[in-house]
Formats: sequence, structure tokens, C-alpha cells
Amino acid sequence: MRFLTRYLLYLIGLHLILAWLAYTAFKAEPIWLVGSEVVLLGSLFLGADMYQTFRRPGQYIGSGIEAIRDKDFTIKFVPTGNRDVDELIRVYNLMIDQLRQERTHQAEQQSFLDKLIDASPIALLIFDYDGRITSANPKAVVLLRRPLDALLNQLPDEVAHPLLSQFMSLPPEQPQLVQQTGIERYRVLRATFMDRGFARQFLLIEELTAELITTEKNAYGKVIRMMAHEVNNSIGAVNSIMQTLTPELPDPDSQRAMRVAIDRNDRLNGFMRRFADVVRIPPPVRTRIDLRDVVQQVGQLMGPPALKQGVAVTVSVPDQPVWLSADVAQLEQTLVNIVKNALEACAAGHQVQIQLDPRRLQVRNNGQPIPAELANRLFDPFLSTKATGQGIGLMVVRDILLNHGFTFSLKTKPDGWTVFSIDWE
Repeated sequence: MRFLTRYLLYLIGLHLILAWLAYTAFKAEPIWLVGSEVVLLGSLFLGADMYQTFRRPGQYIGSGIEAIRDKDFTIKFVPTGNRDVDELIRVYNLMIDQLRQERTHQAEQQSFLDKLIDASPIALLIFDYDGRITSANPKAVVLLRRPLDALLNQLPDEVAHPLLSQFMSLPPEQPQLVQQTGIERYRVLRATFMDRGFARQFLLIEELTAELITTEKNAYGKVIRMMAHEVNNSIGAVNSIMQTLTPELPDPDSQRAMRVAIDRNDRLNGFMRRFADVVRIPPPVRTRIDLRDVVQQVGQLMGPPALKQGVAVTVSVPDQPVWLSADVAQLEQTLVNIVKNALEACAAGHQVQIQLDPRRLQVRNNGQPIPAELANRLFDPFLSTKATGQGIGLMVVRDILLNHGFTFSLKTKPDGWTVFSIDWE
């Protein structure tokens, strides 16, 4: 039973007893009886007033507790003139002002943090206590190529994304550099933070591909252009002198040797020009094309040399057009390079398959697999698995596909087929 209720019952009971005692003692003397009843009524009125005085702070406290429970920090009380009650009101109003300021500050900080996370170029995934994804910023949605609804409330294994499964297996609290079989490079941090006394995980994924490629091209581009300039200038002057002197040589063998040297200089000159061209591939001039035409033309172009090699080239395209906005010349050159590399990995009896569907183009071959030690370095500049290779072809392919905004990968599958895959939105 509440204190005020007990007090009220006590007050009423006490005055009833006193009224009965006064009646018993003074019933023979009306004046004393009336006087005692007046005193008792005054005492009862005073007790009721004290009850209201006691009850008013409780009402304020109750109203304040309800407001705090409802998280309404706008309700404040007006002083009543009672010193004790006003002190309680002052303390309550001060507390409400502080709570409102803290709540406003927290809301502003949370709003800023949400905007910062949404605008961040780093992918962020936040997990609940059970390891399910509770939040994913727009960069994470783009990076994982999954709609937000397919990520939220899912365990990493349920998302069925190879990148996410790999990232979750990394050691915690240690930034890691992760390299994929294509050109993708990521800096990943898996860490924890405390939420209401319990640890929760978050995952930061920074894509370094574009930054590394830009740095890489800046590093070798200047050197190549300088080398090409100096070599071409020297070769031009040397060839001019050699061409002038060749007719003056009396010995036919010397003249033949001089012409061989001139031809070799010309090839070296062309070689350096091709190297210089690697770092200045023009931006794509996009037109709307049916990709089936490009695929079929490349299949026809590469078919005869493949037959001489004893390799079968097959082309598979859908019945409906596959429209794409792309530079047809660059895309054709890219596909020629990819098929050429596939043929170089094959021997007689092997196959090269060019497969097109509305969202993907694949070139598959069952020839020599990619060495495991080179699987993550295939698109590095000037890397070649061939003794006479220069490592330029895949560089050109990489830059053209990046300029188009396509994603791609090259890897040998467990079934032994090596697949170059190009995807677009």
C-alpha cells in the first residue's frame, strides 16, 4: 500500500476515534461537545491540506517519470510557490534540460555519422550479436553486388558471396591486403566495438584497384615514353646513316648484314612505339552495338589459325540481341587478345569456347592451366608466362575494360577450364 494511502487512512481513523471519544466524554455538556467537534474538523481539514501537500510532489514525480519513459524531454513544470515543491521542480527541470541537450547532441552526431558512412568510399558492414548483418552502406551494396534487402539480417555464409566469406576468415583487428584472381585489390579490417556491454563486429573494405592502377601507370608511363623517345630518335639517325652507306659497301654479304640490321632497328622502333601506346589508350567512343556481331566476327577471324593449330573454336550467342554501349573497335581488339591468349595455352585437340549471354561474356579453354604462383598477378604490367612474351596484351585488355567500367576475371576453375569472364550491369 502506498504511503499517501496509509497516511490518509490513518488520518481518517484517528479523527473518527477522537470524535467518538469526544462524544463519550462531553455528551452531557453540549458546549464542550460542539467545541471539541470544531477542533476535530479543523484538525481534519489541516490533515487534508497536509495530505495534498504531500501528494503534489508525488504527482509531479509521476508525471516526470511518464515523460521520461516516453522519451519526451519537452515537458517542464511551473513553480507553485511552495518552497519544498519548487525545489523539486527546479531539480527536475534542470535534469530535463540536460537530457534534452544530450539527446539533441546525440541525434546530431548520429545524423552526421550516418551521412558520413553513406558517403564513405569504404564499404562498411555492421553485424549484430549473432553475427548477422544489421547495416550496410551504399558502397558495400555496390562492392558486393547484392541489393540491401539481400544483405540485411543475413549471416555472411547466407549471402553466398566469395569475397565476404574470405574477408570474414581474416584475423581480427589487423588490416589485411587481399588480392583476387582478377585485378581486384582490397584493404580489409575486421574488428569489434562495444554496444551496451557486448562486443559486435564490423567489416571495413577499401577497394584499392583504381588507386593502385593509377599509381602503377604513372610510375611506368613516364619511363616508357622517355625510353621510346630516346630510342626512336637514335634509331632514326642510325638507320639514315646505314641506308646511306649500304650501297657503298662492295661486299654483298656486308650489304645483306646491313639490311638485316636496318630491319632489326625498325622492329625495335615499332616495339618501343607499342610500349608507349600502352600508357595512352584513348577513352572509349561509345556507340550502341549488338555484342553478338562482335563475338561472331572475332570467332570467324580466329577460327582459321585455330584450325591450323588443331584447336576447335566454338561461338555461342543468344537468339535475342545483346545491346551494349561500348567502343566497338576497342572491344573487338580486347576479345581478339583474349582469344589469342587462350589459343596460345592450347595444343592440338583442345577447345576454345566463346560464350555470350545478356550480362556476361566468357572465353573458356581447356588448355594449359594458369600456374598457381601467377594466378593473382596476371594483369601486372609486363608479366608474361611465355618465353617470348612482352606482357602487353593483358595490360591493354585491362585498361580497355576498366575504361568501359566492366568487371572481369581470369582464373582456372577446379574442372581444369581456364575462364576469362567479363561482366557488365
